[in-house]
Amino acid sequence: MARKRPLRGAYRHFQPITTRWHDNDVYGHVNNVVYYSFFDSAVNTWLIEQAGLNIHHDPVVAYVAGSACDYFAAIAFPQRIEVGIAVERLGNSAVHYALAVFVEGESEACAAGRFIHVFVDRSTHCPVAIPDGLRSACEHLLPE
Repeated sequence: MARKRPLRGAYRHFQPITTRWHDNDVYGHVNNVVYYSFFDSAVNTWLIEQAGLNIHHDPVVAYVAGSACDYFAAIAFPQRIEVGIAVERLGNSAVHYALAVFVEGESEACAAGRFIHVFVDRSTHCPVAIPDGLRSACEHLLPE
């Protein structure tokens, strides 16, 4: 069964990222593991800048509990990309994100991924309810 490349309209926020020289592998394209870094950077930048998470002092932090990625087209340095972010599921302590990497301005994704954050107490590392401010911000990324 052929997989369809996700389209830009499926995502609610776009985080710009520029590929770096060392992202390319010996085959001349961004190595598959780097996409996970793109996802992590995009989601955490959004949490800090848009949702108000203070990663150094808040009593609640977000741990990655799962991630995956499907690849459709290669990207390489130097290239400007945008990581599309949407929330697929918002639970009590976990957020399931849908993510996609787009070449700047392109409508079809080069890669699509899934990323799960579990919010935990900073000192006990036990899951806790997503704080109201973060939950409200995540609700804005749910499909309409």
